[in-house]
Amino acid sequence: MDLARADALARLERFYDAVPRDGARTEEYGALVLFVRNGAGWPFYARPRLDADEPPTLADVTAVRARQRELGLPEAFEWVHEHQPDLLAVARSAGLSVLEAPLMLLEPERLPDPGTLSDVPVRVLDPGDAGFAADIALRRAVAAVGFANGGNARGDAGPAERDAALAQLDVAALEEEATRVADGRRISVLAGTPDEGALASGMAMRVDDVAEIAGVATLPSARQRGLGAAVTATLARELRAAGTDLIFLSAGSEDIARVYLRVGFRRVGTACIAEPAAVI
Repeated sequence: MDLARADALARLERFYDAVPRDGARTEEYGALVLFVRNGAGWPFYARPRLDADEPPTLADVTAVRARQRELGLPEAFEWVHEHQPDLLAVARSAGLSVLEAPLMLLEPERLPDPGTLSDVPVRVLDPGDAGFAADIALRRAVAAVGFANGGNARGDAGPAERDAALAQLDVAALEEEATRVADGRRISVLAGTPDEGALASGMAMRVDDVAEIAGVATLPSARQRGLGAAVTATLARELRAAGTDLIFLSAGSEDIARVYLRVGFRRVGTACIAEPAAVI
């Protein structure tokens, strides 16, 4: 592994460890740390301890899963394969299903102008706008519909499903996102038209000079219009303007990774996301 790539991956490890800490307490189980959210909101996960001397064992994974069940939390684990290559086999031996997602870093010199990627405008959400709270809700509603209908193929779900999803949103999650945007730790964007409303959305989380782009989603009825690429490029440009020099994301599949290649990202590793295997 070249030194630049090794340094970038080390910085990502520190980022992954830092992001949950201001909203969660930690519990350590061997070489794993479980993040337990304080109050309501999206539940966190377990991942390898930043200071662990040994790789996580099957006993560590089993202990964390038992604690997650006790707390009523999802049995969720995340890690970067290049930092913990042994954990993949351990997780699978524990009965977990592991998504191996392409981990990608931005090459800033290859970042295109978002306007060249789609004819649908993308705007950054501004806490000073009168409609800021409504925009946050729309961002999350678009994401809910987009991720409920995975992939990048066109489909039927569209504005009607987005509007129906608004009523199902978690109020605590909305308030948390609004707070994070207001204090600069998060950037949220929406893409849409006056006639169709919000069609695509995305967000980025920042810790110092490292940021992760996440939650990029497009309503199935609006796919194949360059919206995912335009949303990603807008977020990346906003982050660069704010002084962020390491920007990364995890693609949900190889097909989705190809969208991000168009925006200037390159693959540097594999982000592993594990959960209990489905019972057939």
